[in-house]
Amino acid sequence: MSSNSLVTTNDLNLPIAHMRSVFHADEVQRKLVKLQTSGAEREHESLRATYERMLERGPQRFAVKPSGVPRMEPLYDLLPNFTEVLDDVKRHVALSQDSRDALEVTPMLLLGPPGVGKTHFARQLADLLGTGMSLVPMSSMTAGWLLSGSSSQWKGAKPGKVFEALVDGQYANPVIVVDEIDKASADAQYDPLGALYSLLEHDTAQRFVDEFAEVAVDASQVIWITTANDERGIPEPIRNRMNVYEIQAPTLEAARRIARHLYATIREEHDWGRLFADEPNDDVLDQLATLAPREMRRALMTGFGNARLEQRDAIAPDDLPRAGGNKSRMGFLQ
Repeated sequence: MSSNSLVTTNDLNLPIAHMRSVFHADEVQRKLVKLQTSGAEREHESLRATYERMLERGPQRFAVKPSGVPRMEPLYDLLPNFTEVLDDVKRHVALSQDSRDALEVTPMLLLGPPGVGKTHFARQLADLLGTGMSLVPMSSMTAGWLLSGSSSQWKGAKPGKVFEALVDGQYANPVIVVDEIDKASADAQYDPLGALYSLLEHDTAQRFVDEFAEVAVDASQVIWITTANDERGIPEPIRNRMNVYEIQAPTLEAARRIARHLYATIREEHDWGRLFADEPNDDVLDQLATLAPREMRRALMTGFGNARLEQRDAIAPDDLPRAGGNKSRMGFLQ
């Protein structure tokens, strides 16, 4: 499952894209013919539709990377508590620039309390690298099947998130976030993290077999981010396959910078943003800084709406949700 010719380049640090096969079409064709000749086609209609969809879309996906080391200053400002992680990403990007090598990022584990921005970081990283992102919530009751899919013999069976990201997505190297990996509960019959033993290893990930489709897909280019509150809930062999980063809550001043950045981003994303002041007031920033980063955006949207109802061009502290109205609060570092 090798790379083909370069399809796009530019001089503005926009993504460079190669085409890469994420599965073998002839293997899928053989599976489809076998299903049709076995007489079980109607019984396994979903499986048949999956094979047909794979053949219709074809195996080629974009494998993207920045054309050079991108300007990351805005990310350092937006994610001040992720400096160590961003430094590591920058090193990986530097290694792949000026070469035809694919971008390789060592799987990472982000450890920290809820609300410090771990999932938000993953979305920003996907945007930086020019690829897509899929979220796999391991606290789900069906987490055991989320990564690897469930056997087509089971009622309601379907492919796993890895298969879906590669086969149904556009990219050979999406960011896949395994969220709250420490909350995956194993039982005696099935280990919900079992698939990660092979997926986090480059060589074995090249032929990852989803239990539903039973067709090998190339997951070796996936950029893995796992998040956890407590690493004690993660098996040591899984931890050893990743770089581990402890993410602290941002300082008060850092939280104010995050809030200011989000204010500017929301304002720029919407036509109605031109009706509001360029900068939020200091007392608004002080109030926003008490919220977790993931709560700030919702609070700001409420604030913009309330200010607009009053025909004002500036958000006031009273426009924001009341203190205590959000359950997800966080402290900040002094």
